[in-house]
Amino acid sequence: MLSWNIRMDAMPDSITVPETIANLSSSIPSDPESYFPNTKERPWSERRIAVANTILFDRADFIGLQEVTKRQLDDLQLLLGDDFAKIGVGREDGKEDGEYSPIFYRKDVAKLNKWDTFWLSKTPFEPSKYPDAGNTRIATVAQFKGNSGVFTYINTHLDHVSDEQRGYGLSLVLHRAKYEAIKTKRPVFVTGDFNSRPDQLGYKVITGQVAPLKLNQTFVDKYSWSDKEEQEFVFQDIIGETSPVRRSGDYATFTGFASPFDNTNSYSRIDFVMGGSNGGWESRSFRVGETLTDNGLWSSDHKPVYSDITIYKGKH
Repeated sequence: MLSWNIRMDAMPDSITVPETIANLSSSIPSDPESYFPNTKERPWSERRIAVANTILFDRADFIGLQEVTKRQLDDLQLLLGDDFAKIGVGREDGKEDGEYSPIFYRKDVAKLNKWDTFWLSKTPFEPSKYPDAGNTRIATVAQFKGNSGVFTYINTHLDHVSDEQRGYGLSLVLHRAKYEAIKTKRPVFVTGDFNSRPDQLGYKVITGQVAPLKLNQTFVDKYSWSDKEEQEFVFQDIIGETSPVRRSGDYATFTGFASPFDNTNSYSRIDFVMGGSNGGWESRSFRVGETLTDNGLWSSDHKPVYSDITIYKGKH
C-alpha cells in the first residue's frame, strides 16, 4: 500500500506523454560534470516518468495519491497501463474540476465492490469547503475484495492552512472508517497527506489521542450503528505497528524542492499509512521512499510512504 502526494501540475505545458517518451535518450549515460546540478521544481512533463516508475518499480498494489489534476490522472493511467484501474473525482465539482485524491489499484489483486467520495466540510455530501480552509478537501472511499476477503480503503488530503479543518476532516474520516469496520467486520485503512504532524490536532484525532470534533448530523445519521454494535475504533500509525527491523531509516515525508544539502528546516512527517484498530491485518514492512535523483530531479515535494500489509481472512 502506497500513499503519495505527487505535487500538482503547477507548471503546466502542452507536452504529451508520447512526446516525453520520444525525447528520452537511449544511450548509456556517463558521469556528468556535476551531480544534483539543479534541484528546483520542474514541470509535470519532466516528473511524470519518474512518478510512474516509482509506482511500477516498487510494485505497489494499492496507491492513494494526493494533489492530482485531471491531466496527471490521465497521464498516470497511460503510463501505468491496463494492469491498473483508478477511482476518484475532482474536488471542486465532484466530477473533473480541481484536484483528485484518487486510488489506483492492480486489477488482478482485488475487485472493486463500490466506492464514493465525501467532502471534508460541514456539508460533506456536496462540493464544499470548510470555513477558513485554504482549499476544498475530499476523501475517496473504496471497498475491495481480495483473496483474503473484503476491506475498506480511504484516501484523503487535509488542508494546509486550517488546523481546525484537519481536526474536523479527520473526525469525519474516523467516523466513516468506524462505520465500515462495524458493518463489514473487516479491516479498514487510510492513506493521505494529513498536513498534520504527530503533535498536531488532526493526527491526534484520528489516532484517538483527543476526542473527535462534533460532526454534521446528516453524516452521523447516514453512517450510524446501534448501541449493541458500538466498539472502540481508532487508526494505528503503520510505522508504530511495524517491527523496527523492517522500517526504513527515513522519517520526513515532506521535503519541498530545496537542495537537501542547503536547508532541511521545512522537512516534516505529514504523510501516512494507517490501519484500523479492529485488526485483521499485519504490517510486514514500512518505508519512506526516495524522490530525488542525482541529476537533480525531484519527482515530487513529498516522498512516497509504503507499507507491505498482510490482510487475514479472520481477526488477527
